[in-house]
Amino acid sequence: MAHYQFLPMSAADLPLVRGWLAAPRVTQWWGDPDEQFGLVSEDLDQPAMDQFVVTTDGRPFAYLQCYDQTAWPDNGLGIHPSGTRGIDQFIGEPDITGRGHGSSFIRPDQSRHAARPDRPPSRQCARHPRLREGGLPQGPHGGYARRPRPSNGVQRMTDFSPREIVSELDRFIIGQADAKRAVAIALRNRWRRLQLDEKMREEVLPKNILMIGPTGVGKTEISRRLARLAGAPFIKVEATKFTEVGYVGRDVEQIVRDLVEVAITQTRERKRRDVRARAQLAAEDRVVNALVGEHASAATKDAFRKRLRAGELNDKEIEVEVQAPASGMPLFEIPGMPGAQMGAISIGDIFGKLGGGRTKTRRVTVAESYDVLINEESDKLLDNDQLVLESIKTVEQNGIVFLDEIDKITAREGRGGADVSREGVQRDLLPLIEGTTVSTKHGTVKTDHILFIASGAFHLSKPSDLLPELQGRLPIRVELLPLTRDDFVRILTETEVSLIKQYVALMGTEGVKLEFTPDAIDALADMAVAVNSSVENIGARRLQTVMERVLDEISFAAPDRPGETVAIDAAYVHKHIGDLAKNADLSRFIL
Repeated sequence: MAHYQFLPMSAADLPLVRGWLAAPRVTQWWGDPDEQFGLVSEDLDQPAMDQFVVTTDGRPFAYLQCYDQTAWPDNGLGIHPSGTRGIDQFIGEPDITGRGHGSSFIRPDQSRHAARPDRPPSRQCARHPRLREGGLPQGPHGGYARRPRPSNGVQRMTDFSPREIVSELDRFIIGQADAKRAVAIALRNRWRRLQLDEKMREEVLPKNILMIGPTGVGKTEISRRLARLAGAPFIKVEATKFTEVGYVGRDVEQIVRDLVEVAITQTRERKRRDVRARAQLAAEDRVVNALVGEHASAATKDAFRKRLRAGELNDKEIEVEVQAPASGMPLFEIPGMPGAQMGAISIGDIFGKLGGGRTKTRRVTVAESYDVLINEESDKLLDNDQLVLESIKTVEQNGIVFLDEIDKITAREGRGGADVSREGVQRDLLPLIEGTTVSTKHGTVKTDHILFIASGAFHLSKPSDLLPELQGRLPIRVELLPLTRDDFVRILTETEVSLIKQYVALMGTEGVKLEFTPDAIDALADMAVAVNSSVENIGARRLQTVMERVLDEISFAAPDRPGETVAIDAAYVHKHIGDLAKNADLSRFIL
């Protein structure tokens, strides 16, 4: 019986899969190879999709993808329970077809090995070759069909359940279960809203969140990881950066304008992946022309193309014509128009592109030229107007704004002066959170369904000091707890990219092997807690200060000590930082 292995797919496997997709027996079922290659490439960044290269006796021969069927509800299979999984697969090597491998390697006893260790169990590939409920999607000829893409112009939000969202956040953030539950429910409610009919969808407004807790306990990190998980446009802003309209500074509508720019960048990158296959071919043609000239014979071009694909010409220098970056045209302020960005017009915007797109010649190696040329060729294949419209729609439906330090704009009782302007910022934020229309250079944006997550330590003020109307717009209150010693130990050992792992990897680049003993980790946690309690509680950020101090000597001398193994134990920690931590006066300045 053949032995199968399921290797998690990476970008390095794309050339292999691209060749398979171009085979006639595969295009018969999967369709246009360029389009499918773009989709497969895009799916590498999809949390709801697991992709594998299947090998038999060490030889790669097939592609398999396993995905949550409810992530693409318009698939013609009807409604299925949450967690229902689908499998698509094809055999790429022609000499292996017709031998029964296709049905053999997706049998339950084989496909149970197709699990991604970097995903929570509920996200891993189905343990059965069929959907848990219902049959596999059928193609026009009865074969496995490629799952459909969302067609409403809005990038589909993740379909993670609240439990799965919390599980993902647990990989990076320790504790704060209540805050994780709140943001998980808020994100899931956004997905639920998108499943409603259009009339009901417009009536369901987001439940904005107010996080209350000291610095360094995970408020910002929770929001940042949540946005990455959702694949949604996300922006983090400091409330103190903004001033009331009429004062010198930035008005709050700039938040939405910046969010639109973030969405455009995200959408452009996603659409570039969709057309990457065609862009690669066009970029390859430009490289070949740079190597042999545009008027070289077809035979000469084909010969160089083969050498190019084999990587034999990667180090050769060529000259390519690329788009010149936009020059910094001066901006003219227009009196009476709010906003630093909206109130200024560039000379370039006035005269447009009357002179056409300017180009310049760059001398680069063949390997370096690909990134530049592929991006240029991708942009030529994109409809920029459609891209902007889609980005605006994504912002309106999926956008997330994290308002940090909101406690710093509260007007405390008995205080005047600058607090007047602070209260004005709150009044300006009100319509933005409640729902208004903001003018941007790309068009108008409605903020009705943008999710706002505000946070603050509220040391010198309290949430009730906010304007009553603003309090009403932040209905979900979550209090984050200060971190304990046990939390510090878990932060150092359990998180996905803990500080311990980071320093071990950093020193590894110098050939120095760091080994941390359990008592060293306990000592580091004790030091962080002691300094936080005696100086100022800055939460988990104190660990970075302590770690830097402990490893200062090793970091400085590492280039001179390749091949050495350095053991970090409790005695080492106390030797390098113990006396300093005990001296409260010195700790205030150094730790």
